[in-house]
Amino acid sequence: MELIKKIKSAEKEAQELIEQAGAGAVKDAEEGRLHRVKTMSEAEQEREKAISGAVESARTEGLAEVKELKKQAEKDRASLRSEAAGKVDKAAKKVMGYLKG
Repeated sequence: MELIKKIKSAEKEAQELIEQAGAGAVKDAEEGRLHRVKTMSEAEQEREKAISGAVESARTEGLAEVKELKKQAEKDRASLRSEAAGKVDKAAKKVMGYLKG
C-alpha cells in the first residue's frame, strides 16, 4: 500500500514537473517572440532613419551640384557674350568698310 502511494506521489510530481516545463517553454517562446518583434521594430526604425539620412544627404549634394552648375553656366555665358561681342564688332567693321569702299 505504501509503495502504491509513493508511485502515485511520484507520478503526481512528474506530472507537475511536466506541466511546469510546458509552462516554462510557452513563457520562453513568448519572450523570444516579443524579443524578435522588438528587434524587428528597432531595425525598421534604423532602416527608416538611414533612408532619411541618405535622402537628406543626396538632396544637399544635389543642391550644391545645381549651384555649381549654374555658376559654371553663367561663366560660360559671359565668355560666349564677350566672344560674340568681339566678332560682331569685327563683322560690323567689315560691312562698314565694304559699304564705304
